[in-house]
Amino acid sequence: MIDLRRLHMLRLVHQYGTVTSAAEALHLTPSAVSHQLRELSRELKVPLLEPQGRKVRLTPAAHLLIGHADGLLARWEEALAELESHRAGATGPLRMCGFTTAVGGLIAPAAGALTREDPGLAIEVRECDTEVALGLLAAGETDIAVIEPTPDMPPPDDPRFDRAPLLEEALDLIVPAGHPLALRPPGRVRLEDAAAETWISVAPEVCVHQQQVMAHCTAAGFVPRFAHHATSWSVIWSLVANGLGVSLVPRLADGPSDQPVVRVPLTGDGVPKRRVLTCVRRGSREHPMIARGLRALRGAVPGRCTSPVAA
Repeated sequence: MIDLRRLHMLRLVHQYGTVTSAAEALHLTPSAVSHQLRELSRELKVPLLEPQGRKVRLTPAAHLLIGHADGLLARWEEALAELESHRAGATGPLRMCGFTTAVGGLIAPAAGALTREDPGLAIEVRECDTEVALGLLAAGETDIAVIEPTPDMPPPDDPRFDRAPLLEEALDLIVPAGHPLALRPPGRVRLEDAAAETWISVAPEVCVHQQQVMAHCTAAGFVPRFAHHATSWSVIWSLVANGLGVSLVPRLADGPSDQPVVRVPLTGDGVPKRRVLTCVRRGSREHPMIARGLRALRGAVPGRCTSPVAA
């Protein structure tokens, strides 16, 4: 019988491109992973890896095997979920990860609610961007990832992952207190009204915020002029408060309450929004602990994030 752990190792070599990177994801040595893959090759009587310079590449037989491995591993996750449903008094651990505002606005409240409901429940939370979260999920290092779509994300039909919408939240314009757009009546500000403003965004190397702002502004008919970049929402709040520009921020993002910044909900066609998804390994959604975590995340969605801004 094929060892599913070895199939998982082969799939990670395919995902990361090298034995060394796959070994790091598995917390093993490269020699240990290489040995297991040689054993798998011997077991199947076909070569699975071949040298390519200083690296290795998967053989056609390995690619064929991976096509079947995705289905086998998904079924294994389903089997684990069914077995877990027979256990009484499951105490975790439940491991969740997500990007910064997802941790602060969704994962932390969900984890808090679960531990208040069940003080013996072990929960592990990790803050990381979507690319890292998907890597952790594929490597079995986390159970639930809260992610936002990015250009580099695997396609929706990727056989490793099972994604579901969690919320669609509006992005608000933040401006300094006293700014003309802050003084307009509610429901009277459109994104294009800020076309002439100086813009502030999260640094491109940190997350996709600048790409999102650029896309929304372009759809509204103008190209934003970015002058300042930051690595945290609190710094963006400070830059805006000091009159250095404006920014678009998701409803989940908050800044220091003592900063003179006004959050202006936008109206009109094409109000900027972003989608937030939950992602689990395919076949694991019905695992009792994971199902509890997903229910808690849905219950943690703030009311201000669930309703679209009225036109």
